[in-house]
Amino acid sequence: MISKDLFRRPNLPLESVGREPGRDAQPEVKCPGCSRSLPQDELAGNLHVCPRCRHYHKMSARARIAMMLDEGSFEELDAAVVSRDPLRFPDYRRKLDEAALQSGEAEGVVTGLGRVDGLRCGFFVMEPGFMMGSMGAAVGEKITRLFERALRERLPVLGYTLSGGARVQEGILSLMQMAKVSGAVRAHSDAGLFYLAVLCDPTTGGVAASFAMQADIILAEPGALIGFAGPRVIEQTTRQTLPEGFQRAEFQLAHGFVGRLSPRESQRALVSLLLRMHAGGAA
Repeated sequence: MISKDLFRRPNLPLESVGREPGRDAQPEVKCPGCSRSLPQDELAGNLHVCPRCRHYHKMSARARIAMMLDEGSFEELDAAVVSRDPLRFPDYRRKLDEAALQSGEAEGVVTGLGRVDGLRCGFFVMEPGFMMGSMGAAVGEKITRLFERALRERLPVLGYTLSGGARVQEGILSLMQMAKVSGAVRAHSDAGLFYLAVLCDPTTGGVAASFAMQADIILAEPGALIGFAGPRVIEQTTRQTLPEGFQRAEFQLAHGFVGRLSPRESQRALVSLLLRMHAGGAA
């Protein structure tokens, strides 16, 4: 009878000299789609899409920049514009500090100028690790300034939306950003300039009710939750059972709220094509 230990890797003492326990082990991520664990570097190498079930994991703002913009072309704007605590809301200051530490970003959106296949554009991307990209006064100010800069330089704008909505900790100062950003988007549009939005999971609340849905062309990543109030809130309010897949990107595409689904592996090529088609003389 063949021993089951025949093909077991021998434990050689010299191989373990100077090696810390678990040092070579790769951090793993549990996929919400298939409940399997996979190495973090494997997930990142696949654009944060599960290779087994195709579930779309959230991407940081910097990962989006690396995925979409030409290497070395990104020029960050207004990095010093950050949230304060205007209402002295209980525990808000601590939550802001924790969000900055967790995400590595100073605010819930990163804005700047960059190039996609050589074409210069304004660019903003919301950061899921910073309070789920929620919109406060600083987020609205940064995006407004970006559209104003793009208007002055006659540049198209490419935006990635991902947000749980407005920040209750800033009250009306947060809600008024919907109107402020919308005004900047309108001025940019009236000048004949192009705005392309890519809606990511989730795009909800005040962001969905304003600049996320005001683009000339709206793309969405597969499976993204898109809507004002979430399905659970709607079911509790209406006391009705919602249809399968309600408010997901595929549902919104079928009902005319989204122009096209955009898988990550082909997203850059599609965005590049659309920017060139609509950039006019800038191309």
